[in-house]
Amino acid sequence: MIQTVFDILTIRKDFPILNRKVNGEPLVYLDNAATSQTPKRVIDTIVDYYSRYNANIHRGVHTLSQEATDAYEEARNKIQKHFNASESHEIIFTSGTTHAINLVASGFTSLLNKGDEIVVSALEHHSNIVPWQMLCERTGAVLRVIPMDLEGKLVMKEYHNLLNQNTKLVFCNHVSNALGTVNPIEEIITAAHKVGAAVLIDGAQAAPHIKADVQLLDVDFYVVSGHKMCGPTGVGILYGKEAWLKKLPPYQGGGEMIEEVTFEKTTYADLPHKFEAGTPNICGGIAFGAALDYMNGIGFNAIAQYEHELLEYATAQLLTIEGLKIYGTSTDKTAVVSFNIEGMHPYDIGSILDKLGVAVRTGHHCAQPIMDFYKIPGTVRASFSFYNTKEEIDILVAGVKRAKAMLE
Repeated sequence: MIQTVFDILTIRKDFPILNRKVNGEPLVYLDNAATSQTPKRVIDTIVDYYSRYNANIHRGVHTLSQEATDAYEEARNKIQKHFNASESHEIIFTSGTTHAINLVASGFTSLLNKGDEIVVSALEHHSNIVPWQMLCERTGAVLRVIPMDLEGKLVMKEYHNLLNQNTKLVFCNHVSNALGTVNPIEEIITAAHKVGAAVLIDGAQAAPHIKADVQLLDVDFYVVSGHKMCGPTGVGILYGKEAWLKKLPPYQGGGEMIEEVTFEKTTYADLPHKFEAGTPNICGGIAFGAALDYMNGIGFNAIAQYEHELLEYATAQLLTIEGLKIYGTSTDKTAVVSFNIEGMHPYDIGSILDKLGVAVRTGHHCAQPIMDFYKIPGTVRASFSFYNTKEEIDILVAGVKRAKAMLE
């Protein structure tokens, strides 16, 4: 058995929300794939910002503005270091992964022609499907889909067959939010580049578990949300290779993203400000940096080992329940168990679990094509983080057994 290299009880004390009760029962929070919880260090960072130096950035000569600017840009540097981007200006602050994807999709409107092809995977979140469909409608490009198999893995032979001289863009999530499957993005990126296509990897679900090195991956774009990584909601990043970010036109117009404005002509600011119009989520960016400090302090290798132990334990315990089926059985997956019980609707199971203080997600998880592939309305999804315990998994399993008995 893998030995935990950090003190789980000490870690849990860092998260105030884990002390609360739901419906009179201790909270068992197993919806981490939707959003992670926030440690006190990050909460304190948010309070400190609004208490001591709340001001707009990049524009003021006064002390508070300079302090806020320094803290915000320091956070950008932390994010650059974490993902090993070559330059800090390759990190664009966004409101989250969806914003980042739409930024890239909008930029490619002027770069695609009718008949060009875009490739996405069958495992995508709606946020990595709809923007590309809209892009195809604007440009006349054609959307191609990498199929999946019953284990919840991509059929890579078919991916290679899809690639051709017309392929201009390839988009794939690093980890499936619905199934936890870790996709072979190194192979996906290398093959796409051989035909001259750019690649965007949706790292929203991977980033809390896997420390991606964007230079080593040689990925063109990588997108992440802060709230999946112990940070606040409403902030995320787009990493883009400098060459690509210079090719793309601005996504929004306004203050901060300009160099000079006249009524006759406007010239745009250099990176990263070209894509950061208006007042950003300053506090969110600073807090995102604090969240990365916290997680790196624990260590991503230690996090991955511990979460894998939780995944194996939860999988084994849930499979003792008669009639329970797990969707997404790849050997390479993050700490997500997506399941159903024969003859029972996932919403009903989730509702009973909530009465017992257990928070899980039910439904299609914004990944309806996956559910259509399996011919199911949705699943119950339990997703684990490094602050969860085996004791909480035992409570989950007992709750599922109770729900099954009540619904039979």
